[in-house]
Amino acid sequence: MTQFPSGLSAIADQIDLVVMDLWGCMHDGIKAYPAAIEALHGLKARNIPVALVSNAPRRIETVRPRLREMGITDDLYTGFYTSGEEVWNHIAKRDAEGYESLGRKAYQIIGAQDRTFTEGLDIELVSDIDAADFLLVLGVASPEVKVEDFADLLKAARARNLTLVCANPDLIVHRGGIAEICAGAIAEAYFEMDGRILIEGKPYAGIYRRVLGDFHVTPSRLIGIGDALRTDVAGAAGIGAKSLLIGGGIHHAVLLRDGRVDALALKELSRGGPRPDFALPYLSW
Repeated sequence: MTQFPSGLSAIADQIDLVVMDLWGCMHDGIKAYPAAIEALHGLKARNIPVALVSNAPRRIETVRPRLREMGITDDLYTGFYTSGEEVWNHIAKRDAEGYESLGRKAYQIIGAQDRTFTEGLDIELVSDIDAADFLLVLGVASPEVKVEDFADLLKAARARNLTLVCANPDLIVHRGGIAEICAGAIAEAYFEMDGRILIEGKPYAGIYRRVLGDFHVTPSRLIGIGDALRTDVAGAAGIGAKSLLIGGGIHHAVLLRDGRVDALALKELSRGGPRPDFALPYLSW
């Protein structure tokens, strides 16, 4: 059964490592949550290391300066991992199954903020899907863009049996309260067409293996904190770790009632999948 502690400090003695989500947990894409910053300070005071693990389709060093601006400073965490960094490294090194045979010509689906992602990669960006060896999907240009807008493109890619490389498994994100589709929504549509997909980040095992390899922590003493059942909670469950769901994130419209997480709504929402060990309305110490 999910427990509802008063804050993170109430369960700190069960934790040797925190895998911390960012968007919807630490910030809303525009500003950080003060109580979440306080929670990081509380963990630091207890000498509990924090690994930031984000499904951001970006390289780590492009994300870190923005976190500093928000007040999420380098001293508040020990490790930093992004799905974008995982994808970039696999394309660069061709060191994982499926990546070695991608080819070099990529058709991108990408937002303006990620235009520098392919710098340093030995690939050629093409504007014609018929000239592409694979699709590289990072995100979309604006909240107005919908999955349906890519229907013809995905059909053309599927007809050529192209691989779609997805650098963000999330389906949707709220940027300052405004919903926007993520790369994962496009990848899901391609998967439903029986398209071949390479995808990194939560809940997939690769990024967790990297964290566990760096920290050498027993999974049962690790807690994954985040706001999404299908990525944060499922990812933690997949490695035998505990999880703490932030109800005020992506599921807020369903889970929050008068500033609290509705236990019955959570039970229903998590039906058929892993249920979080703990839940808080917002991250707090």
